[in-house]
Amino acid sequence: MLTIPYPMIDPIALSIGPFAIRWYALAYIVGLISGWRYCLWVARRPPAVASQTALDDFLVWATLGVVLGGRTGYVLFYKPDFYFANPSEILQLWHGGMSFHGGALGVIAAMWLFCRQRSLSFLAFSDIITAAVPIGIFFGRLANFVNSELWGRPTNVPWAMVFPNGGPEPRHPSQLYEASLEGVLLFLIMFALLRWTNIREKPGMLAGVFLIGYGLARIFSEFFREPDSFLGFLWFGATMGQLLSIPILLFGIWFAWVAKRET
Repeated sequence: MLTIPYPMIDPIALSIGPFAIRWYALAYIVGLISGWRYCLWVARRPPAVASQTALDDFLVWATLGVVLGGRTGYVLFYKPDFYFANPSEILQLWHGGMSFHGGALGVIAAMWLFCRQRSLSFLAFSDIITAAVPIGIFFGRLANFVNSELWGRPTNVPWAMVFPNGGPEPRHPSQLYEASLEGVLLFLIMFALLRWTNIREKPGMLAGVFLIGYGLARIFSEFFREPDSFLGFLWFGATMGQLLSIPILLFGIWFAWVAKRET
């Protein structure tokens, strides 16, 4: 059976004595900084919504929302019994365990509080922030690939890979599928809308496009991704990722509906 060799990459990018910097941490740092710089570019295009200073300040809020929301979401959505029985493990982020859906809720909460404090339009500000989210998703999925985690289901496609901790069976490199769909493709769609349409004149519409696009891409990608071993398949054969993406999709439809109704 034809397969593509899995590139063995050390999850630790750099180590100095007892201190180690992992690719996963670098992915978060690069994603946040790149996203922040892209938000500044988006914000400079009309209509004016938030100043550079406001976006600079929001970077800290976004970081807290991603980390706290991502970890809380993983604890509640995926392993509540384990973490409630071992609460000290909740703070041990280096052991892994972050949820995109939890991180999304954390950032939404951070945006709502930030906009309320600064008297900014929540919908218009959401358009700026969500334009950059696919950048972070892209780097995050690449980190999943480097860590040999969240691999796909067994398959015989020519580009299948045997992951070091995924057993002897060739599997879909589902992390790369998600990086391509949720990251690259969704970013290009939103960039095209920003560049060649007046979508930002409809506050909330771009955020709606992101949420709809992410929900659809994640639901599709999950058909190739191995479900978490401690959860397996859930209602109607769906995975946890698919079930959590349904509210994201519906929320995106609501965003788009509100944007269309108010313009």
